[in-house]
Amino acid sequence: MSVPVAYQGNTSLAVADWLNKGDNAWQMISATLVGLQSVPGLVILYGSIVKKKWAVNSAFMALYAFAAVWICWVTWAYNMSFGEKLLPFWGKAKPALGQKFLIKQAALPASTHYHKNGTVETSMLEPYYPMASMVYFQCMFASITLILVAGSLLGRMNIKAWMLFVPLWLTFSYTIGAFSIWGGGFLFQWGVIDYSGGYVIHLSSGIAGLTAAYWVGPRSTKDRERFPPNNVLLMLTGAGLLWMGWAGFNGGDPYSANIDSSMAVLNTNICAATSLLVWTCLDVIYFKKPSVIGAVQGMITGLVCITPGAGLVQGWAAIVMGVLSGSIPWFTMMIVHKRSRILQQVDDTLGVFHTHAVAGFLGGATTGLFTEPTLANLFLAVTNSRGGFYGGVGGYQFVKQIVGALFVIGWNLVATSIICVVIRLLIPLRMPEEELAIGDDAVHGEEAYALWGDGEKYDATRHGWYSSNDDTNHDSNKIPSGVTQMV
Repeated sequence: MSVPVAYQGNTSLAVADWLNKGDNAWQMISATLVGLQSVPGLVILYGSIVKKKWAVNSAFMALYAFAAVWICWVTWAYNMSFGEKLLPFWGKAKPALGQKFLIKQAALPASTHYHKNGTVETSMLEPYYPMASMVYFQCMFASITLILVAGSLLGRMNIKAWMLFVPLWLTFSYTIGAFSIWGGGFLFQWGVIDYSGGYVIHLSSGIAGLTAAYWVGPRSTKDRERFPPNNVLLMLTGAGLLWMGWAGFNGGDPYSANIDSSMAVLNTNICAATSLLVWTCLDVIYFKKPSVIGAVQGMITGLVCITPGAGLVQGWAAIVMGVLSGSIPWFTMMIVHKRSRILQQVDDTLGVFHTHAVAGFLGGATTGLFTEPTLANLFLAVTNSRGGFYGGVGGYQFVKQIVGALFVIGWNLVATSIICVVIRLLIPLRMPEEELAIGDDAVHGEEAYALWGDGEKYDATRHGWYSSNDDTNHDSNKIPSGVTQMV
């Protein structure tokens, strides 16, 4: 009796000669870990770190983005990011849905690297697993990028406008950065290093979030003045999923279960831990008490900072990067932000500009300094790459990193602004004042908790707990005294 083809030997139609089961297993696990960072990780974190009346809306913005990106990704956006070249910064749009495409060996058609004279330096990337695994893995990166953008817009963006923003920004911003740096575009050919998304994901989401926050407008005055998290312990659960999921975020980007992926995972945890501790120490020194929210911010900046160089730097460099990521974004968020008129006017709800744009830029720049030559040769398409710390062409690498960052910043400023202006012609970007006063109940007809008293407007027509002539003061809660608050 025969068994199904999928279970026959090692050279059946389902287990091709080129398939490495270990690589394929690690790639799918890595993709799932990245997915868990978003759902439920950031869904929980967003729903918990905001004021109670915005818990449902904030969590749903993340959940919607995750689902919407999936459909856009397989319909047109994957090949715009990793397919055949259309422009030096963009791939050709086409679906990634057919079995002939998905079950063949993974390949990135535009990833062949050329010398200046036109000869091939490094051949096209062809990992030892099917295209389906590659499409899945990269979709999780695209999804979390949009969810990070949402962090700047919580507590006031019209949910219908957000529903339009997600596919438009994915198409006209994310795919540009992904193709330019990862998919074989002009920054890839030039040799800009972004190991796992410090520029493609974090710098772009931080700049796009700040830009969109400008166009959408601020939260209500009451919310900006008082915006305590509704569940700090649940926020830590989401943060923990984010931290542990980063093993897939950085460990999956060598596209193989190899030595480089091990280095990336180790360095990721070293930098994150260092950054968290430095941020906490600064809170204690400056504010005389440690902040749990601050510790989470420091964790995030460490994870972001190590991302562009995770598998390319030595352990000591990961500690140095952690010290920098725990201090410089802390300074920009807690000192510079509060003294800057421009940053004060733009309401970046969760400080995504500081935790992702500043930390992402910092990570890319320090990658240009600390990329170790031996580790670089394990991963990079440009041979003999090295950071400035190691002499030779390293100084030029640092310049490349700065120029690559400036391109990502400029493109996102322009593209995000155009997208917001176009949407504004069709739908208001900001919720009406009545919805801003009530929150989830007005926007979704649902609430996270059956509790009242955190300072929001009480809609007596929808709840029978108090009579209309009840003159109890429901707004008398004391303002929290935590040190590191959302900006």
